[in-house]
Amino acid sequence: MRRRWARTYGERSMAYRTPLRVRFNEIDPYSHVNHAVYLTYFEYGRTDALERAGIPIQQLAADGIQLVITKVEVKFIRPALAGDHLEVVTFLAESRRASHIWRQRVVRPDDDGGEVILVEGDITIAVADPRGRPTRPPAWLQEAFVKLEGGVEPDAAPEPGH
Repeated sequence: MRRRWARTYGERSMAYRTPLRVRFNEIDPYSHVNHAVYLTYFEYGRTDALERAGIPIQQLAADGIQLVITKVEVKFIRPALAGDHLEVVTFLAESRRASHIWRQRVVRPDDDGGEVILVEGDITIAVADPRGRPTRPPAWLQEAFVKLEGGVEPDAAPEPGH
């Protein structure tokens, strides 16, 4: 997973960055963020990226579209600690007919103005109908995914249509 991230992350002109702060209920007895919480952080980052790209979650539900996680690969590098200010870095790495691979990182600013990578992951998401069966996304959604994959600015995403 490390090579794939390094190769594709550097090629992206735009990734969505979602700030968050570690809350007390997310830490384990060692004052580290519990490993399962990072999946919630990734979900928060993807939802934020979708909405900022003009893909409202409510519209997906109204159109009977489900985005279903089918595979998760996560590499834990360093722990986040109670009270840390973090960012979830998110981009669409690959768009297929009925599924997509999202590449994500959780990072923490360092003292030199850079950032420290804490966790990185690849999340595969399938597009499904209301019964949970794989389906192709409607044209407006596929167009939005193509723009997301290409690193197009959020304001350029298409409007949902019926």
